[in-house]
Amino acid sequence: MAVIENPALNRFVAAIGTSLTLAQVMVRRMERGYDLRHVADDGRSPEALKLANVGEARSLAQFTAAGAFRPLKSAPNLQTGWRIVASDDKELDAVLNQLYPGAIADWYAAQQANPPVTHFREFTQRQSGMYRITTKLDDAQAAQVTRACCASQFCLKQRLWTVDQLAPDSPADKSMIPCLEPCAILLEFSRTAMRIEQQERVPLGIATGEAATIHAALKAALFHPEPDVREADFSEPQNPRRLQLVLEKLQPVLGLAGDTESD
Repeated sequence: MAVIENPALNRFVAAIGTSLTLAQVMVRRMERGYDLRHVADDGRSPEALKLANVGEARSLAQFTAAGAFRPLKSAPNLQTGWRIVASDDKELDAVLNQLYPGAIADWYAAQQANPPVTHFREFTQRQSGMYRITTKLDDAQAAQVTRACCASQFCLKQRLWTVDQLAPDSPADKSMIPCLEPCAILLEFSRTAMRIEQQERVPLGIATGEAATIHAALKAALFHPEPDVREADFSEPQNPRRLQLVLEKLQPVLGLAGDTESD
């Protein structure tokens, strides 16, 4: 039987060298095969980690350490304490595709002269039904929504797609996994954000100092999120991405542009 070449995998393997970090996974080349573990476990002895087999990688990616479902596999909440030994390139591919589905193929595609990137407007224009409303976000609103939804505390993919007034992600801020088009979570969050924009405005009439207090309270809530709030439940006012979106809207008021990400 002829061996089918996988150019994406071949390029990725060549890039590993002695070790390589893919989002939250450390891949270390061994004499035979590869050692994979969470980056937080780098340096721990093999005996201190649970040895999982190749087929168990999917279950590791499905839930956080607290047992919460992970709808976004590129979220920075991959559980720790495990180790997987891939005996060859094929097993390495199988493990990484369970932990980060499509990451190697997308990484390879992003290396090409014309990466297949679908930008926000192109993506939303092809939506129909209840998601057609996402086309109503203006460029400034779409940029706010994207910064909030795709912030590094929520997703480690390096966003290559854009909307006017918004630059692509810096490689230093994310990981080597590219994001070639908006995901389903961004689409749902955009729909929620537009619905909120359509609601009646409340004349708060608060002082700048009070706005700063709200800003601080929102940041505290982000650092200590409610454990029962599901990641993709945007109907919940305490959803972290909704909190982040309000922070984005407060930044121009307080002159704190960029402060949320740096803190």
